[in-house]
Amino acid sequence: MDTDFINLTPENLVNEHLCCIIRSKKYHPGIDAKRKWLADRLNEGHVFRKLNAKATVFIEYAPLETAWVPIIGDNYYYVYCLWVLGNEKGKGYGRSLMEYCIADAKEKGKSGICMLGAKKQKAWLSDQSFAKKCGFEVVDTTENEYELLALTFNGTTPKFAQNAKKQEIENKELTIYYDMQCPFIYQNIETIEQYCEMHDIPLTLIQVDTLQKAKDLPCVFNNLGIFYKGNFETVNLLDIAGLKRILKK
Repeated sequence: MDTDFINLTPENLVNEHLCCIIRSKKYHPGIDAKRKWLADRLNEGHVFRKLNAKATVFIEYAPLETAWVPIIGDNYYYVYCLWVLGNEKGKGYGRSLMEYCIADAKEKGKSGICMLGAKKQKAWLSDQSFAKKCGFEVVDTTENEYELLALTFNGTTPKFAQNAKKQEIENKELTIYYDMQCPFIYQNIETIEQYCEMHDIPLTLIQVDTLQKAKDLPCVFNNLGIFYKGNFETVNLLDIAGLKRILKK
């Protein structure tokens, strides 16, 4: 197994690829948006570690206190993404990346590590069955079956902020909260916006551009939160077919 990994730094950020986005053959404006977002996060202890190859093999995590999610806890790491795709699957890379995160957390005296999951695996969330094999357990839930998974080192556990369990807003229009943590967000939002404009569908877009806005969100969040008719629908990126299913409700 190739164990040549590299961490993104302020010095190499401009020249290193961002892993998942290399699946796209067309230029993504989301790449620049992601780089800018990362440039502001790396000095906060944010970690983006990847295989030093042209492949989708990486883990991305941050101190929970500065992670853009409505989750609270004492001295935890939060895992945004852990992905191993394509020909690199089955080579132990996922285990190596998780072990690195665990070792890093212990070295820095963290209380543990947490990540967003669901009773039924969501397409844009990291593999929670793998996380459970690594010792993660469900420590909090929402009424719509989202789960908070945690690996605790000292018996303490994080939890969803109370506002994240609200899952309702007053606005009845299609409403999307988003940030630029994921490079696919930019184009996805643009596609939805164009479709809604073409079909006269009212749309409210709310960019989560500060840590406080992320902590105060009325839903679970891993870079996206979609509401319709005032009700929370999903954290998944939507293609047009998925959008149409929501609009039929």
